[in-house]
Amino acid sequence: MDDQGRVLLVKHSYGRLNWEIPGGGAEPDETPTETVLREVLEETGLSVEADRLTGVYHERQDPYEVLHFVFRCHPRNDGVIPRPACAEITACAYWPVELLPRPINDFTVRRIQDALHERGPALPVVIGPRQWLE
Repeated sequence: MDDQGRVLLVKHSYGRLNWEIPGGGAEPDETPTETVLREVLEETGLSVEADRLTGVYHERQDPYEVLHFVFRCHPRNDGVIPRPACAEITACAYWPVELLPRPINDFTVRRIQDALHERGPALPVVIGPRQWLE
């Protein structure tokens, strides 16, 4: 999130061409915190600092099970504009939480809403199939 309370989202170049929070899979021997810092940099060119863990989500993606770690972060350099920094991202921008772009899925909205709460990290949340908001 930036200093105006807007959330950074990226638009994918594949699938539903949806808006999503930056993220991705961990590299070998990489911590969840190191993963988020690297993924935001790779996708948007922004260097960010993780403030806190805001949620852990469990998802079944047959034949796998996935844990999503979500962090609230802030940019290290004020005034730096996010720009797509890899082929999987076609756009990136900060959005007011009350004006999130479409298409976006309910899981993305849930993670953003959870990150806005000031309480500590919750117990892992089991998520079902995503619902799309067009």
